[in-house]
Amino acid sequence: MGLEGDALLNFLINGGELTKVKSNKWKKKRAFRLEEDGRTLRQEPHKGFKRHRTFSIDDIESIRTGRQTEGLQKCTDATLEEHCFSIIFKGKRKNLDLVASSKEDAKKWVAGLRKVITNLENLSSQQKSEHWIISCMKKADKNGDNKMTLKEVKSFLKQINVDMDDAYAADLFAKCDTSKSNTLEGEEIKQFYDMLTDRPEINEIYETYAQTGGLMSVGDLQHFLQKEQLEKVSNEEVKKLIDKYEPDLTAKQNERMTKDGFLMYLNATEALIFNPAHIGIYQDMTQPINHYFISSSHNTYLMEDQLKGPSSTEAYIKALLKSCRCVELDCWDGPDGKPIIYHGHTLTSKVLFEDVIKAIKNYAFKTSEYPVILSLETHCSVPQQKVMAGHLKQILGDALLQRPLGTKAPTCLPSPEELKRKILIKGKRLNKLEAAFNNNTTEDVGTVSEEDEAAEAKTEGEQEAKPKDPKKKKINLAKELSDLVIYCKSVHFTSFEHSHGKQACYEMSSFKESKAKHLGETSATGFIHHNMEKLSRIYPAGSRTDSSNYNPVTMWNAGCQIVALNFQTAGKEMDLNQGRFLPNGKTGYILKPEFMRNPDTEFDPINLTQGSWLKKKTLHVMVISAQQLPKLNIDKANSIVDPFVKVEVIGVPADRESAQTAYINNNGFNPMWNKNFKFNVRVPDLALVRFLVMDYDTASQNDFIGQYTLPFTSMQNGYRHIPLLTKSGDVLPSAKLFVHIMVRNP
Repeated sequence: MGLEGDALLNFLINGGELTKVKSNKWKKKRAFRLEEDGRTLRQEPHKGFKRHRTFSIDDIESIRTGRQTEGLQKCTDATLEEHCFSIIFKGKRKNLDLVASSKEDAKKWVAGLRKVITNLENLSSQQKSEHWIISCMKKADKNGDNKMTLKEVKSFLKQINVDMDDAYAADLFAKCDTSKSNTLEGEEIKQFYDMLTDRPEINEIYETYAQTGGLMSVGDLQHFLQKEQLEKVSNEEVKKLIDKYEPDLTAKQNERMTKDGFLMYLNATEALIFNPAHIGIYQDMTQPINHYFISSSHNTYLMEDQLKGPSSTEAYIKALLKSCRCVELDCWDGPDGKPIIYHGHTLTSKVLFEDVIKAIKNYAFKTSEYPVILSLETHCSVPQQKVMAGHLKQILGDALLQRPLGTKAPTCLPSPEELKRKILIKGKRLNKLEAAFNNNTTEDVGTVSEEDEAAEAKTEGEQEAKPKDPKKKKINLAKELSDLVIYCKSVHFTSFEHSHGKQACYEMSSFKESKAKHLGETSATGFIHHNMEKLSRIYPAGSRTDSSNYNPVTMWNAGCQIVALNFQTAGKEMDLNQGRFLPNGKTGYILKPEFMRNPDTEFDPINLTQGSWLKKKTLHVMVISAQQLPKLNIDKANSIVDPFVKVEVIGVPADRESAQTAYINNNGFNPMWNKNFKFNVRVPDLALVRFLVMDYDTASQNDFIGQYTLPFTSMQNGYRHIPLLTKSGDVLPSAKLFVHIMVRNP
């Protein structure tokens, strides 16, 4: 990885003792070191345990210095601040909280691990693939003699997810064993690697266009990019691609691209399925905030289910780092006058309101600089509400929006650009916003009708109970907290007519999923017009005790902005959410299509009529192959996946369609399908495309291998690789799909 001889790398490889902290009572010294492959962290076995534990560097999300996790804050002394660091893993694996014996050692561990992580992340796709294959070879080389016997080759093939026929494996081995020593070494291993990783489908494309002495000239590559990829590229741009991706110096000097260079280019970010023009912020961020879809979380404090799961500041950090821009805080009276956050009337654990606000302050703008909305559901007494207001002001400081922008009451909401790096409070307010511009004479405490969501949650599932009139349920509200609610004042929803005629632009309603679905299916155009003026927040039904999610697409199709999902629950719904917010710099804000912002629109997603939204397209997808799919059952040497691919279009009801390939027996390394599909898409501006790879199983449910979801309008045409993501939305190292995409006007 270019780190040979590096002092920090040597420090990690030599390793040392660290104190592992799990609780106040469980703090034990353990020896850690980086293995020679440069991508595995090893915890050495200790007394009474023969097995060592290993952690892949690929599975590490970040390294935090100091006492920045709940575990270290609660279980270590402040004097050890500079001795502490934490390894934060992707997905649901718990943090590894560690204490070094000295500040210097802590610094070396942190700097060394960060260096290795950064280095791995900066490898090209081709290098990552080679690195992974070589590390698998090293594991198969049991005696470490840098030679491979036929038995070791078979073991290696199983590791990389290929179940190769014994006779075929022996034949491949014999072809490469040119020294006839019954082992492969040096150049023989290189030849074996080349034969194994050969991509016939790429060779075919390359040979079709490499018309200059068996290589691609500038003209040949330009022809390929224009004809197949539908990219308008100049001669100069093509020369830059050759200069950037061609590994052979002679070919580069002669302005030629070899097959290796062509494969490097096809695996590069700019050549993947996701349009590189959409990676950064490319949308207008100066429209009113209600003209955007906003990435939003429900019950953000929960790590698992909502009956007995743990609450944690870590859940807020994870959501904010995934560019979530609206988080929920369920606030209740806590002991010693300290407000707490948890799922009321359940066995979920509790976390201090103050700690959550500190975590939000530290992580709100790490991924996106655009505004964060704190959706408060307040069940606290007035004294503890005053404590909440104090924490919000003191901890968030200038980031907290405490006054409206401008000098008079707003007639429309400000834009994400105007609210950059600001934190907004959503909740109940005692008076109109106009009071902020007058001498406010509101009393210290007032009463307001209880937040709809809180009232509904309590009666969820009580079918026979008469609906409670929310106007009759009153709660006391402290002026200090009320005054912090500026552009997101919670009000009860009566009807679209009432909202339009009687409510201000900064007054917004929350809708339970069933209510929102009903409105989206029966009065979609009315809902879209309502959302042109106001914000709407949608939340999952209280009956979802397992923290499952509803389909957010239905709500987006009705123009709803704050479609709150349980970020802690992986699944198709969260895949769709990640896909929706993939473009525009991962800001957590996506500008709604023009026809959802135009007051004259008659767009109805359920009953499609003629209009600017109707841009009929035909999508042709050829699923060609996949590369290096992960083994699902690592413990079973003979367990090899039988992959198939499902392609789904998800948008307005008329655009919901899917198709799938047959499964390939026992090959997760380089399965080939060459299967064509055709989809008709009517409203491309609202459509998402999802590529799902599954492991076929005759006896039980098919298992998830990986997926990738992106907006229809962010796809590139032509031959494209698709990176695959895990259930929790992290990139699977080396695993890809190879497809051909063609979007045509019918």
